[in-house]
Amino acid sequence: MTRKATPKTIIDTFVFLGPTLPVAAAQRILADAAYLPPAAVGDVYLLARQLARRRRPARIAIVDGYFERMAAVWHKEILHALEQGITVYGASSMGALRAAELHDYGMIGVGRVFADYRAGRLTDDDEVAVAHAPAEYGYACASEAMVNLRAGLGLARKRGIIGARTHDTLVRLVKQQFYRERTWDSMIAAGHASGVRARELDALAAFGAGRRPDVKAADARALLRRLAREPLPASKPKVSWRMARTWFWERFTELAEEAEESEAVREA
Repeated sequence: MTRKATPKTIIDTFVFLGPTLPVAAAQRILADAAYLPPAAVGDVYLLARQLARRRRPARIAIVDGYFERMAAVWHKEILHALEQGITVYGASSMGALRAAELHDYGMIGVGRVFADYRAGRLTDDDEVAVAHAPAEYGYACASEAMVNLRAGLGLARKRGIIGARTHDTLVRLVKQQFYRERTWDSMIAAGHASGVRARELDALAAFGAGRRPDVKAADARALLRRLAREPLPASKPKVSWRMARTWFWERFTELAEEAEESEAVREA
């Protein structure tokens, strides 16, 4: 008797993930998903283009995205995905930024960072930016996100490790640093250079040597847990608006598709 081949599992959830959380950790929460590198300009459009050919619903989640070494994921390509009936989520980093900006159009934001951007408590892109290694080194972070340093200083203040004045001074000093230079050590060094009480800085350094708050990672986990428990809709959701097809959009799609074709030729 001939054994029937087991049909391949069709993946309907796609997550753009990089330095915020290791893929292995993400898979322990949400195994049934395709994990992609941080989103760059064109990536969401090309993925949505593939998914739009399906009749079944699909969803895209953006956690991490590029913004300096290459152009960031464009708002319009996310709008295009939403218009095609693809559910789009965002959290933690670039995903939180875009979700706050596109919430009114149906992009779903998850977590504390998204909520702070949405409420206007955070406004600058550099709050979530980090320097990190390339994919072959697991996107290891070489700096600390401002949102994580804020959370760490807030917790240290709450526990009485530092006072309100030291808290406010260190927030100001670390905010002035270039995002690639932000670390716990650079923050404490800036405090010493500015005359902050050495006793408080020593206590803060000891606190920081332990488990530090990681708001971005916590938000990413919250997003993955939501995706794990939230079923896909029975049919593709519809939107009440239509995105304008400008010359810039048409040119963007042409360039993205040309780049995809060139990449396919190189890999053949």
